[in-house]
Amino acid sequence: MSIETLTSAVRNIQDFPIPGVLFRDITTLFQSPSHLKELSDILYERYKERGITKVVGIESRGFFMGPAVAIRLGAGFVPIRKPGKLPYRVIEETYTKEYGEDTIQIHEDALSNDDVVLLHDDLLATGGTMVAAYNLVKKLGVKKIYINFLIELEELKGIDHFPKEVEVNSVIKF
Repeated sequence: MSIETLTSAVRNIQDFPIPGVLFRDITTLFQSPSHLKELSDILYERYKERGITKVVGIESRGFFMGPAVAIRLGAGFVPIRKPGKLPYRVIEETYTKEYGEDTIQIHEDALSNDDVVLLHDDLLATGGTMVAAYNLVKKLGVKKIYINFLIELEELKGIDHFPKEVEVNSVIKF
C-alpha cells in the first residue's frame, strides 16, 4: 500500500460543515483494516527511534490513532480534552478559532520533564488547536515535542504557526 492509496481512500464531502467547505472524511480509512494497519505502520516507522514516552491526542479525533500508536511505540497515552471532561486538576489553554474562542485542558500531572511527547491529531488546517495543545504540553516542561497529523491542508498554511525547531509531520497532504 502507499500514501497515494491512503489519499485516494479519503472521502470528500462538499459543503460540510458549512457551504463552501470541502470536508476530508478520514472515517473511510478507519473502516478498512488494511488502511488502518498502514496508518499504524507509517506512524510507528516514523517515530520508533525517537524515544517517545507519551502520545498526547487531542479530543476527539486525536483519540482514533493516538492510543494505537502509543501501544506500538511502548508509550503511554494522554488525552487533551475540552473543559469539564477531565476528573483531576488541570491546566488549560484558551485559543482563537475561525469562529470564536475555545479552551483545552490536560491533567496537571500527565507529563513530566523526562517525557518525549508525540502530539497527535487528525487534521492540520489553520493550526489553532494544535498550537494551543503544543503550548499546553510545553507548560508541563517536557524534554521534547514532536507533532503529527493524519491529514494536512497545505493551502491553509497551518504549519507556519509552529516554531521552526519543532518537527511537524503529516501522513497525507492535500
